[in-house]
Amino acid sequence: MKLLYKNVDKEGEGTVGLIAEEPEDMWHAYNLISEGDSVRSTTIRKVQSETATGSSTSNRVRTTLTICVENIDFDTQACVLRLKGRNVEENQYVKMGAYHTLDLELNRKFSLKKHEWDSIALERIDVACDPVQTADVAAVIMQEGLAHVCLITSSMTLIRAKIDVTIPRKRKGFVQQHEKGLAKFYDNVMQAILRHINFDIVKCILIASPGFVRDQFYEYMFQMAIKTDNKVLLDNKSKFMLVHASSGFKHSLKEVLQDSAVVNKISDTKAAGEVKALEGFYTMLQCEPAKAFYGKRHCEKASEAQAIETLLISDNLFRCANVALRKQYVKLVDSVREAGGEVKIFSSMHISGEQLDNLTGVAAILRFPMPELEDEESDDEN
Repeated sequence: MKLLYKNVDKEGEGTVGLIAEEPEDMWHAYNLISEGDSVRSTTIRKVQSETATGSSTSNRVRTTLTICVENIDFDTQACVLRLKGRNVEENQYVKMGAYHTLDLELNRKFSLKKHEWDSIALERIDVACDPVQTADVAAVIMQEGLAHVCLITSSMTLIRAKIDVTIPRKRKGFVQQHEKGLAKFYDNVMQAILRHINFDIVKCILIASPGFVRDQFYEYMFQMAIKTDNKVLLDNKSKFMLVHASSGFKHSLKEVLQDSAVVNKISDTKAAGEVKALEGFYTMLQCEPAKAFYGKRHCEKASEAQAIETLLISDNLFRCANVALRKQYVKLVDSVREAGGEVKIFSSMHISGEQLDNLTGVAAILRFPMPELEDEESDDEN
């Protein structure tokens, strides 16, 4: 994400100019823009004009509009953010108050005006504009006949390809059909890796499967690379890492990222940090339940007592339409940081974020036990 300008006053009101340069930047924009914000960008509008003879013609014109956002839709596949709202600035083609849908795309400049820029939104801009944040881990989760090629960025898990091939069963005297089907499957997976993984950026490619599928595929891939003299694969052989997974489905990614060998290899990525924090919370919940709580009310009570050592919170909660509720979550994050606690904001596009959402979206590991919270019945809004 490229920051063009940032004009925010002491009260927190102001405008920020941005350009989304990578697919992940669109995810940051989706988290930054809320209902009620004003967004200004170039767009194409169909304009009808009447000639002197009374016949009407319509043509498409490029114009710059400022809309007050009422609805936000994020298309993860096309990496387009669609913002629907009313026009709030005078324009020669569009009347004041007329509805329009702005499509925010990659490399398209836009400005975002908020009545109040809170600490979470400002932190999101700092993270988005940090050039170090890139998709540096890829994973191929596979089983016989099924594979998912994923890119793991600091904020989201993107499924780039799903390979589903029917492989004939082994029968006595008919092993060839099985081997042909397996070779076709391995070839499809190899082509997906070459098509979707940028080896200049990715520093680690995990190949995970139950049994010996990963070893057989790895052997097949590099045999083919030697045959076809594929320099890309041969030069990056050291980046591949074979690990165990219980299945070829996306949810197996969680256990793969928990593997100690994998954690050491990708230790500096945010995704690994999130998984480790959630694992720590579950361990604490089992061993010392008086030091691990989830739900808004319990976390707020623990924060008042300055007891929170680590707060785990989903970015889903900051996208809620209820402004008052968002402010309460921002206040909780700020109070934990002021008390010297660590805050981990989980991405709802990651496996770990999806798990946290199932636990109301907010959880806390405490510095000291608070058994009195256990006795209270949670009447959490979420």
